[in-house]
Amino acid sequence: MFDLYNDVNKRVHFIGIGGISMSGLAEILIDYGYNVSGSDRAASRLTEKLYNLGAKIYIGHDASNVHGADIVVYTAAVKEDNPELIEAKRLNLLVMDRAEFLGEIMKKYEKGVAVSGTHGKTTTTSMISLMLLDANLDPTIMVGGEVDAIGGNVRPGKSPYFVTEACEYKKSFLKFYPYIGIILNIDADHLDCYKDIDEIHETFLSFAKLIPDEGCLIGCSEDKRVMDIMSKVACHKITYGLSSGDFSASNIAYDDKGCASFRALYNGEFFYDFKLSIPGEHNVLNALSAIACCSFLGVDKKTMFQSLINFKGTHRRFEKKGEKDGVTVIDDYAHHPAEIKATLKAAKNYPHKKLCCVFQPHTYSRTIALFDEFSKAFNDVDKLILTDIYAAREKDTGIVSSEMLCDAICKNGVDAEYIKSFDEIVDYAKKELSDGDLLITMGAGDVYKIGEEFLK
Repeated sequence: MFDLYNDVNKRVHFIGIGGISMSGLAEILIDYGYNVSGSDRAASRLTEKLYNLGAKIYIGHDASNVHGADIVVYTAAVKEDNPELIEAKRLNLLVMDRAEFLGEIMKKYEKGVAVSGTHGKTTTTSMISLMLLDANLDPTIMVGGEVDAIGGNVRPGKSPYFVTEACEYKKSFLKFYPYIGIILNIDADHLDCYKDIDEIHETFLSFAKLIPDEGCLIGCSEDKRVMDIMSKVACHKITYGLSSGDFSASNIAYDDKGCASFRALYNGEFFYDFKLSIPGEHNVLNALSAIACCSFLGVDKKTMFQSLINFKGTHRRFEKKGEKDGVTVIDDYAHHPAEIKATLKAAKNYPHKKLCCVFQPHTYSRTIALFDEFSKAFNDVDKLILTDIYAAREKDTGIVSSEMLCDAICKNGVDAEYIKSFDEIVDYAKKELSDGDLLITMGAGDVYKIGEEFLK
């Protein structure tokens, strides 16, 4: 297997090095002094950053790219017919998928924090990371989004602390080594690789059982599935919730941008008063989980308070992109019905006259599996525009379409419209939106380009 400290003379090659997680792993290895190379379909800001740090970057996939490598790491998106993967196996190189490789790195850190859950992982991971940074604990950080405070999605550190998101997709987080595990929530998602919510539940239970007895599981008291898992593990346990749990919140109030202030309670007693600089009730929950985690690690309350004040959010999480002609443009990564509802609930507290949402469904499998939930998720908008489904790793089988989803949403009383072209959507926004209106682009694909084009 891979040994972070003893294999530093080996060359590691990443297939799909431009991905948010793969680029982070590559940057950590470069910081340790490794010879790193990698390939991707196209150049990007992340591949350029790695090139400037010293990595050898190949644009396009070719068998010769792995020649001279000792270890080859690939993402879940890489197919079995990838020429580099085929050549690596032919040469009998050590081949590992991204999750397994991340787990091997995480194994070397005594205080690994793994943030799991269907929603909120990126924001919560970022909150914890900033708290540990502000406490001068020098953590190694890997986030699934870009955080201005660390200049991107990764920060190599030299302490025992490692903070990362732990995604349940294809059960990848079962390859991790958490000292602290957090389960924010459990919903039906990734049904292209799980048969049902019960299998998802059992997988989260397996993740929780990875935590050693001296470690800690932190879970939301308001999620029944999370609480069932909490009852079945032997490690330390901390619960949190808006109105219940070891950590809870009272006196929640919102400013004119929808950002909450609240009093944190521990076992019903005053703990500390906090103020957020990102909107939404769901972020109060995320903050409570971060507070619980860092309290367990001994971070002082004043540091946690200041970290939350300073945290302005990650890119693509209720990110204000700008204003034009009095119209405010917000972009959000929400692509699951529960996330959509939480984001739109937060938007209600944000100053606006009319709320127009442009939603790009993400993958055909998710759209068809959660079709009914999607059709009921947009009741808080004044106008909804749907783009074509973002295929990602999938092919269109014709079973579901944005037109079908639009019809279902309209039947639930929402003013919804399907518009195929991004250019047409931009033209619509320019014509129909006016001073004081709010435009939210929403989805995990490239829908953010609409807001950026509108602002031009």
